[in-house]
Formats: sequence, C-alpha cells, structure tokens
Amino acid sequence: MVRHDDKTVLSLMNDYQGEPSQFALVVPVPEVLKREQIHIGDRELFNRIDSYSSPRLVEYYDPDPCARMEMNEDAPMGAVAGRPAAAPAMNQARNLGVTVEARYTVGEYDIVILSAKQSDGLETWLRENGYHIPAGAGRALQPYLRQNMKFFVARVNLKEHAATGLSYLRPLQFAFSSPKFMLPIRLGMLNAQGPQDLLIYALTKEGRVETTDYRTQKLPTDIDLPSFVSDEFPAFYKDLFDHQVKLSEMSTVFTEYAWNMGWCDPCAAEPLTQQELRKLGVFWLNDVARPVPMYGRNMMAPAPGAVPVMITRLHVRYAADTFPEDLVFQETQDTENYQARYVLHRAWQGSPNECPAAKDYFEELDRRRRKEAQNLADLTGWEVEKAMRKAGMNPSEKPSPWWHGLWD
Repeated sequence: MVRHDDKTVLSLMNDYQGEPSQFALVVPVPEVLKREQIHIGDRELFNRIDSYSSPRLVEYYDPDPCARMEMNEDAPMGAVAGRPAAAPAMNQARNLGVTVEARYTVGEYDIVILSAKQSDGLETWLRENGYHIPAGAGRALQPYLRQNMKFFVARVNLKEHAATGLSYLRPLQFAFSSPKFMLPIRLGMLNAQGPQDLLIYALTKEGRVETTDYRTQKLPTDIDLPSFVSDEFPAFYKDLFDHQVKLSEMSTVFTEYAWNMGWCDPCAAEPLTQQELRKLGVFWLNDVARPVPMYGRNMMAPAPGAVPVMITRLHVRYAADTFPEDLVFQETQDTENYQARYVLHRAWQGSPNECPAAKDYFEELDRRRRKEAQNLADLTGWEVEKAMRKAGMNPSEKPSPWWHGLWD
C-alpha cells in the first residue's frame, strides 16, 4: 500500500487454490477507475520487499576470554534473513440495479467496474455472469454499498494468461484517491477455510503506519536465543508468530518491520532502488542523483542516505469473529527504526583450563544458555526442557547460585 495525502496505490498478490478459471477478485473502490489507473505488477518486487523487511537472525561470536580485553571494531557479525464469459446484456444489469461503469482487459485479467443499488442485485449479477462467489456475499457487500463505493471485479482471461507463459497470476495494481486510508478484508473471509494470514507493506513519505480500529503491536525483538535456532529459523518464527497470535486472542495487528527505505542495519537484502519503488507506485519520489564517473563514462548514481520513503511491514492473522471490520490505518509521526530481530551468540571454542578467565567464561556461558532456552520457550510456547536438551544441556542440572564461591 503506497499512501500519501489522499492518494493510494494498491498492489495485490494473492495465494489461491484451484484452477485460474475459478479465480475472481472483488475489491471495493471509491471511484470508477480509468484504464490508466490499472496496471500489472511484477511479482519479483514482492519478493524483494519481503526479503528486505523479513524477520531475521544476527550472529555474534564470543571473544577469546584469555586474550587482552580490547575493543575490536571488526568483530564478525552476520545477518541471516528468515527462510522468509460472455458480456451481459445491459438491460439485465439495469433490472438488477447494477451498472457496468467500465470494462477493460489488462494483462491476463478481464476487469469490470460496477456500481449497484442493492447487494442482492449485485450478488445475483455476479452469479449470473459466471463469478463463483459463496452464499451470503450480499450481506458482506452491503456496508460498501451504503458508502456508495464501486466494485473492482477481476477474473482470469485464459487466452491472455496462456500467452504470458506463466504458471502464476501476476499482481494487480490500481491507483485511486480517497480520504480513507483503509484496506477491505471482509469480502476475502467469505471463501476462507479458517483464519487467513495477510502481509501488508505500507510505503509512506514520513512515518510508521498503524491501524486505528485494532491494536497494533510490535513483536518481541532483540532476544537472545540458542544457537541451534540458526538451522530452524523458519519453524521457530512460525511458532513464534502462532504463539503471539494465540496470546493476543487473534485480535492484534503485528508490526514486523519499520525503517527508512534508504538503508538497513543489518541488511538481509538490499533496499529497493528508486526505480523499483516507483514501479510499486511511490509517486512522490524524485531522483536525487549526481554524475559519477564509472568505466570512463558519466553514470547517474543516487545519493546515499535516507530517502522520503518509510516502509512498515504489518502481519495479521484474521477471522470474521475477531476482525469484524475492515482495516483502517494512519501514518504516525514515529520514524524510529524497528525490526523483528533475534540474536545468536556463538560460543568461544577454547578450554576452561586455558586461563583463569576461561573458567569464569564457561560458568557464565552455562547461565546464558539456560536463559536463551527460557527466552525461546517464552516466545514460542515450546517446552523449556526440550529447548535445553537441543542446546546440549541437561535440564536436571541446576546452575550454581550467584553467590557460590563469593568469598573463596
């Protein structure tokens, strides 16, 4: 979602089950969209923005306790990203109170823009024109009709889809103006077989985005974890998110990332270029470039540093009983950087007998590993004993009390 002032550019990429011929998308929009307001997007841009903003691991290596204590600015650190029909007769439409405002073929999609007087008539029109919609859709359409909204309806043109040679459906993009910064999610629940997951990448000019009608909460971050999580990060993060959703009773929108698009620290992937951002619809972005000699030619290179684009990555798991209303957003004044980030500390590989400080190091290492195992259990709901065993510890062994050997 690209948003500034009252202008929105929405890019949608859907996961769906079934044949392309069965796919249909119905999105309420505030105005009749012209052909030039609709575009076919690039799936790779979704992959890029996902890689850039996904929850991640960072790794640190413990220093040699026997070495002279000094600041090492080149201490190695690695960043690991999470392995994140025929046209209907016009009189038929009029009889149902439905008006076909516009009709386009864009890429592999046949698109109609509809207005309607009553939800039952709109539901009937969709069914009679070959759209596979579930029973009860009329009730879900009513709130949008009361707001005098139009309906962007898309389905797959099989001939055009075959011509692309692609096995997937490309994202749809459309631009419109509206004072409301919102995302309709209720229609999508009609076909849902249980809760759904939604990832929202909100691109704004200044501040972090949050919802106004539901609680927005940042996920726990900068938590120390056992080093074996490096090999199980996808399973760890899935269980972490499941557990946080359960604790919130599936009523919270979670923030996974908020950062200026000009940089990152650490970077799981490079920030999107200005050209890529414009393809996503960032309409206010102008090149800030200077000539840079490169291989004997003057090349235009963007100036380094912050850019007027803030990305907020929101993750929500929703169902009709816990999210009865559409998502309404606001851009805040908060520009503080945040990321869901989890920390691994690689242990020093020496021996306790190498020096007096080594013995103290290994005693502290044992306490730290137990704390990391407890952190893991708290985040995911895993059994702490299981986490300790996977970290190479014996859960039955108790650490020495803090005062042990105090006066020796």
